[in-house]
Amino acid sequence: MSLFAQLQQRAAEGRPIRVGLIGAGKFGSMYLAQIPRTPGVQLVGIADLNPANARTNLTRVGWEPERLTATSLDEAVKQGTTHVGDDWQALVKHPAIDVIVECTGSPPHAVDHILEAFAQRKHVVNVTVEADAFCGPLLASRAQAAGVVYSLAFGDQPALICDLVDWARTCGFPVVAAGRGHKWLPHFCESTPETVWGYYGLTPEQAERGGLNPKMFNSFLDGSKPSIESTAVSNATGLSVPSNGLLYPPASVEDIPFVTRPRSEGGVLEHKGMVEVISCLETDGRTIPYDIRMGVWVTVEAETEYIKNCFEEYNAHTDPTGRYFTLYKRWHLIGLEVGMSVASVALRGEPTGVATRWNADVVATAKRDLRAGDMLDGEGGYTVWGKLLPAATSKRIGGVPLGLAHGIQVVRPVAKGQPVTWQDVAMDTSIRAYQLRQEMEAAYTF
Repeated sequence: MSLFAQLQQRAAEGRPIRVGLIGAGKFGSMYLAQIPRTPGVQLVGIADLNPANARTNLTRVGWEPERLTATSLDEAVKQGTTHVGDDWQALVKHPAIDVIVECTGSPPHAVDHILEAFAQRKHVVNVTVEADAFCGPLLASRAQAAGVVYSLAFGDQPALICDLVDWARTCGFPVVAAGRGHKWLPHFCESTPETVWGYYGLTPEQAERGGLNPKMFNSFLDGSKPSIESTAVSNATGLSVPSNGLLYPPASVEDIPFVTRPRSEGGVLEHKGMVEVISCLETDGRTIPYDIRMGVWVTVEAETEYIKNCFEEYNAHTDPTGRYFTLYKRWHLIGLEVGMSVASVALRGEPTGVATRWNADVVATAKRDLRAGDMLDGEGGYTVWGKLLPAATSKRIGGVPLGLAHGIQVVRPVAKGQPVTWQDVAMDTSIRAYQLRQEMEAAYTF
């Protein structure tokens, strides 16, 4: 039975999937916009540090006031309405809730929320992929031990890429490469929240109108978010990562099967079976027509002459050899698609992407020369950007994962472009996110 048919059945039986949302910012608001239009789902509660802002966002996306009359979670369950508050622990602990959607964007806090959800036997859809990037494999194993499902969020590019990889492998195709698109030039890694809108292609007025956070959007532009998302894909699918960071080869949609081949065959890959990110800009800054900037893709190989001929017979666009074919989705709808994950984990017991190994990592890298006494401000800020590296390399150099590089002090100089290591910072070792990361590092040998 399809997911939608199962949702309709749950609605008819009066047994909706009951959801708790932690964090009602931009991503969360996009999911909120779809919930009233989805049968068989009830949002029991929202926990946000600023409940008034959460209510404003609910109004912005079209929620009717009568849906928000509940004065408690218990009342919300009985009425079929939604409670808005600031107590995430009460939300996670409520016995009626089936699925927690973690949507705060704060990696250390996300780890706390997720671990408590597991303790309460709740499924988790984790939108805060930054947390998955530095401890996803351990979060996945904790979920399994608790008998619940932990999942990446459909609509975000990592889950969509995982879906394409699963399609390819299920059909019998070897995956040569997979990834997402991006707007990239090398100097973007130095971008700060003050320069982001000009590089990104928005005016400050457009950004203000949309309530867009310059630091968050800068995390996309400066390469941090593409590295984070590529890490999640690598750890979920087993695809390897470039040895010294993403290459961002420029390509149109039509050129993806040309560039996502091994170097020995005219492409950019070190070998087959890798993640990569395609740039929508030529190296001189010119815009590439029909780009994949907002989309995802997978390149597969025809291993036999018969399959190669099938590509040709059905007009599949391939590289010049006819062996490499790219399937793509040119757009992703972000929070508007999260319902796929909620339904999948609750009805099928299946994640839409989940870490299965520690294959890759995102290491905080200095945007400028850092001095002792400087405070790191995390992804998208003024001090560091995230560089994708093999997990073995990160562990060998003692790299600080970008998700933990916020609000910690530098204790010795780090040159621009160099990785920040544990020895370079005064880390708060009492937080659970740090402890989980150390546990993961101890569990993996390379």
